[in-house]
Amino acid sequence: MLRVYALCGGHLDLDQTIFFPDRPPGTRWTVPIPCWLVVHPEGRLLFDTGIHRDATVDPVARLGESRARRFGVRSRPDEEVVSQLALLGLEPADVDVVANSHLHFDHCGGNEFFPRATILVQRREMEAARDPAVLQSGRYAPSPRDFDHPLAYRLVDGAHDVFGDGTVVLVPTYGHTPGHQSLWVRSEHGPLVMTADACYTEAHLAEDRLSGVVWDAAEMAGALATLRRLRDRDGAKILYGHDPAQWQTLPRPPAFLDEGS
Repeated sequence: MLRVYALCGGHLDLDQTIFFPDRPPGTRWTVPIPCWLVVHPEGRLLFDTGIHRDATVDPVARLGESRARRFGVRSRPDEEVVSQLALLGLEPADVDVVANSHLHFDHCGGNEFFPRATILVQRREMEAARDPAVLQSGRYAPSPRDFDHPLAYRLVDGAHDVFGDGTVVLVPTYGHTPGHQSLWVRSEHGPLVMTADACYTEAHLAEDRLSGVVWDAAEMAGALATLRRLRDRDGAKILYGHDPAQWQTLPRPPAFLDEGS
């Protein structure tokens, strides 16, 4: 049986204009950082690793003053991926595969704790994250402190069938960053899609909204169209990247997602 668990990778307090650029600035809200554990007969996959645990203790030291001010950390000490795995009786060594949706600090902060795992990243994401010209442009701000470790990275190009049986597939959803990817899972009760930052909230998909953090607007609009097709054509349940309302409805470990979630 394939099971999916919703793990908390932290919470951030931020201005709503980061999500909704057309709204007036000055209103802040707290959003979750979901990580997803998929337990497959052939292994365990962790999709995203949240923020680094040190950011919950001293965010300025970990993130820098500017980033810590823009993205206030509002996490309990147990709201990081290693502690969340422990709720299931697991350690990082029990995870076989990690996949990063992209290389922003709140999606790859825990990578260093998985030295035994194969880490799947889109090739174009990693190449952009290491390209001085891209970094100097200021249009993309990856987090080298969080991902640039001697880990077993495996770069993939486009859609990638993780276990080779069509049940767990990485889906390219470029646009938020150069090589963003989402996760499609064929669960017992129907397909699930973990969007990460291809779609922050239900409102973004319903209203065809782009976020305030965009590498390529046309590609991100295409990613939203892909997610909409998966929902409407395939009946997939969409699990949004930072949706506080949806997050409150999801079961927490040791419970797993089922047909009622």
